[in-house]
Amino acid sequence: MANPGGGLRPRHLLIFVAAAVLCAVSSPAGAFYLPGVAPRDIQKVIDRLSPWLLARMFPRFPSLSDPAVGVCSPVVGARGSGSAGRSGLRSGPRDARGEQWDDELQVKVNKLSSIKTQLPYDYYFLDYCKPEAIKNSAENLGEVLRGDRIENSVYNFKMRRDESCKIVCRKKLSQEAAKNFKEKIDDEYRVNMILDNLPVVVPRQTREGSQTPSFEHGYRVGYKLKDDKYYINNHLSFKVLYHEDQTSPDARIVGFHVIPSSIKHEYGAWDDTNPTAQTCNANIKITPGSHTPQEVAPDAYVVFSYDVTFEASEIIWASRWDVYLLSSDSQIHWFSIVNSLMIVLFLSGMVAMIMMRTLYKDIANYNQLDNQDEAQEETGWKLVHGDVFRPPVHSGLLCVYVGTGVQFFGMTLVTMMFALLGFLSPANRGGLMTAMVLLWVFMGVLAGYTSSRLYKMFKGTEWKKITLKTAFMFPGIIFAVFFFLNALIWGEKSSGAVPFGTMFALFLLWFGISVPLVFVGSFLGFKQPAIEDPVKTNKIPRQIPEQAWYLQPAFAILAGGILPFGAVFIELFFILTSIWLNQFYYIFGFLFIVFIILIVTCAEITIVLCYFQLCSEDYHWWWRAYLTAGSSALYLFAYAIFYFFNKLEITKLVSGILYFGYMLIISYAFFVLTGTIGFYACFWFVRKIYASVKID
Repeated sequence: MANPGGGLRPRHLLIFVAAAVLCAVSSPAGAFYLPGVAPRDIQKVIDRLSPWLLARMFPRFPSLSDPAVGVCSPVVGARGSGSAGRSGLRSGPRDARGEQWDDELQVKVNKLSSIKTQLPYDYYFLDYCKPEAIKNSAENLGEVLRGDRIENSVYNFKMRRDESCKIVCRKKLSQEAAKNFKEKIDDEYRVNMILDNLPVVVPRQTREGSQTPSFEHGYRVGYKLKDDKYYINNHLSFKVLYHEDQTSPDARIVGFHVIPSSIKHEYGAWDDTNPTAQTCNANIKITPGSHTPQEVAPDAYVVFSYDVTFEASEIIWASRWDVYLLSSDSQIHWFSIVNSLMIVLFLSGMVAMIMMRTLYKDIANYNQLDNQDEAQEETGWKLVHGDVFRPPVHSGLLCVYVGTGVQFFGMTLVTMMFALLGFLSPANRGGLMTAMVLLWVFMGVLAGYTSSRLYKMFKGTEWKKITLKTAFMFPGIIFAVFFFLNALIWGEKSSGAVPFGTMFALFLLWFGISVPLVFVGSFLGFKQPAIEDPVKTNKIPRQIPEQAWYLQPAFAILAGGILPFGAVFIELFFILTSIWLNQFYYIFGFLFIVFIILIVTCAEITIVLCYFQLCSEDYHWWWRAYLTAGSSALYLFAYAIFYFFNKLEITKLVSGILYFGYMLIISYAFFVLTGTIGFYACFWFVRKIYASVKID
C-alpha cells in the first residue's frame, strides 16, 4: 500500500541504520580493502549510495537525494582534517594520483604493545624524541577501546629520496626513563608505527624451503644480553616499498619495513641545531651487531638516528595488505577448517536424517490410533501434550535472555555481512569494534520486541518490568566487568584504559539510544496478538516419571554443548591468536561459514535432545533447550584456560586478570548467542510436532 503520510516505515529504519553504521565505521578517505581487488575509495562508494538511501528514506524531499548531498557529509566535516595520514590514498583531488617525487611523508607512531602483558602504552610514555608539538590523530570509538593512540613523530621522509644516517635528537636518560625502558625491554614491548595507513613490520628470516617472506608487527624497544645489561634500539633502518603508476609519474606506497639496531654513537661537541656524529654518515652502513650497542643506564646520553631507502615493488596497491594477512601456517589452517566443516556437516546430515524418519513414523502412528484409550497405552511425546506449553519457572528471566540473544545474533550477523563486503578490513583500524558497538545499540529494538512477544505468550502483564530487565541486565553485567578491568588498566597507567570522555559516550549510547529502542521494540511487540499454542494446557500438571541417568538435566545439558563447540574450536584458535598475539584476522568468509555451521549444529543438537526428553515424558524443555546449546560456552572458557597456559607467556597478575576477565565476557556473550539459537530451534520443533498430530 502507498504511504500517503510519508512517514517512516520499518524498512526506512533499516536503511537509516545501514547508512549510520557505514558512516561510523569508515574514515572519509579510508579505502576499503578486499585482498587482490582494485582499490576503491569508500567515500566514493558512500557518496554514490547516499542519493539512493535518501530518496528511499525521504521521498517527499527530492532535494536531499542530490548527489552533492552525502549521507556522511557532517562526519566528513568533523573528521576529514585529521585523517590524511590514515588513508590508503590522500583525500581531495590527489586521490587518483598517489605520491609524487619529494612529497612529504610523515611517519605516525601508535601504541607500544606486548603479548606478555597485554597492556598497551602510549609511544611517548618512553623517553623518545618528540616533535615540537604532539598532535593526536582523530580516533574512532573502536581505536580508543583497543588502546590505539596515533600521534605524529619526528620521522619525516621525502617520497623516493633515500637518506643515509640522519640524527633525530639526543636524550639524557633520567633514573625514571631508564627504569621505564628496562621494564619495557623485560616485557618484550614492541613499537608500532604507521606510514600511509600501513603498520611497520620487521622482516623475519625466511624458513628453508619457504618462498613466502614473513614479518613481525612492530620492532622491539630493545634487548637484554646474558650480562644482564639492557640495550636500546636507537637506530631505525626504514625501507619504503612503492609501486609506480605506468600511466603517470606517481607512485603508491605498498610496504613499510624497518630493521632496528642498537649503536652507541660517537661524537665530539654536540650541537642541537646541527647534530653530527662520526658513526653516522653516508659512508657507514648501520646493521644489527655492526657497532657497539647503546646501553640503557641512568644519566646515559642516547642519540636516536635513522636511515630510509625507497624500493620499487611489483606489489600493486590493491594487494599491499596481503603480506599482513598471510599466515605462516596457512596450509594447516585451511586443512583444519575444511576438516572441521566436513565432520560437522556429516554429523548434521546423520542427525537430520534420523530425526526426519523417526518423527514421520511417530506422527503417522499417532494419527492412525482409533481412540484415546489406545493413545493412553502408548508412551512418548504425545502424552505430555497437555503440559508441554506450560510456562516455565522464571519465565520472565527466560524472556530477557532470549531477547538479549536475538539482539546479539542480529549484531553478529550484520557485522559479518559488513566484514564480508570489505568495510571492516584491517586497513580500517577500529572499524570492527565500532560497528559491533553501534549495531548492538541499534539492535536493541529487536531485543525489546522479542522479549515482550515471548512474555505475552506466557500470559505476562508487567511488560515494562521485562523491558527494563532486557535493557539493563546483560549490558549491566558486561559493563560492571568492563569497568573493573578498566580500573586495573588505569592503575597500570596504560593507554588501554578507556578515557572518561569515551566512557561517557558509551553511557550515552546505552541510555540515550539503546534503552529507548528496547522500549520501542517492547511496545510494538506487546501490541501484537499473543502467540497461540497449538494445543491446550491442562490445569493440573502431569507427574514426570523417573528419568534415566543419561537424561538427567546436568548430563544432557553438558553433553549438548560439545558439538557446537566442536564446530568452532579450530576457528577459535585463530581468533584468540588475533586478539592476544597481535595478529591480523581477515578470513571472514570462513568465519561466516563456521557461523552458519554453528547455527545448524546448535539447532540440531537441541532438537535431538529435546525429542529424547519429551519421549521420556519430561515436559520441562524451555530452560533446558536454552542451556543445552548455551553450555558450549563452558567449553569455550575451558579452552581459553588451556590456551592461556599453553600458548601465552603472561606472567603479571594484572595481565592474567585482564585475560580471564575479557574471556569471561566473550564466553558469556557466546552463551547468550548459542542458547538463543537452541531455544528458538526447539521452540519451532515443539510447535511443529504438536500441531501435526490429532489431539481430541
